[in-house]
Amino acid sequence: MLKILIAEDEEPIANLIKINLRKAGYQCVWAPDGEKAADLMDQERFDLLLLDVMLPGIDGYELMGYAKSLELPVIFLTALGSTENKVKGLKMGADDYLTKPFEIVELLARVEAVLRRYNKAETVLNVFDVTIDSASRSVTRNGEQIALTMKEFDLLLLLARNRNIALYRETIYETVWGGEYMGQSRTVDLHIQRLKKKLNWDNEISAVYKVGYRLEG
Repeated sequence: MLKILIAEDEEPIANLIKINLRKAGYQCVWAPDGEKAADLMDQERFDLLLLDVMLPGIDGYELMGYAKSLELPVIFLTALGSTENKVKGLKMGADDYLTKPFEIVELLARVEAVLRRYNKAETVLNVFDVTIDSASRSVTRNGEQIALTMKEFDLLLLLARNRNIALYRETIYETVWGGEYMGQSRTVDLHIQRLKKKLNWDNEISAVYKVGYRLEG
């Protein structure tokens, strides 16, 4: 299991990140300040650092240099959203930069993208009785192939990587189809219905009132 260090001084934000990363299958460790984060990096091996810039003690920019000396990928999480701050973080070696407040689904996508860049991302997901291989874009049940269209596969992968998270129709549409969601579109609903039928997942994918859909855990 991949291990992520969360260096974040605001405990409610850190807890929200931990809960959702754990649901997505990651092991998480929290450091409330820069000194604790540095100590943890000395003591344990991590696959990724989620780093708040404004940490007490050793700030995120200082900690960045230490993380990079350990060849540890870093995603900055910060309320400092100016272009100048983003450029500074990226020039120092940050692999990505996410400005608060952010959507959990976006954080999970960026975490996966950075891990994949370092060949650390897990390509095989097991969800209920189904195996999803993102590298070969195949879906099987008990060794038998389940035929999905390209968009059905992308939709399933999005749901599987965000289990127990209610995803807005807008988020689903913009992630899978890549365009702006038009409120009257039935595209998402129709694809969900097809996916549930092909996977025999009547109860596993739930409709969330006035929101969208959630893959149960």
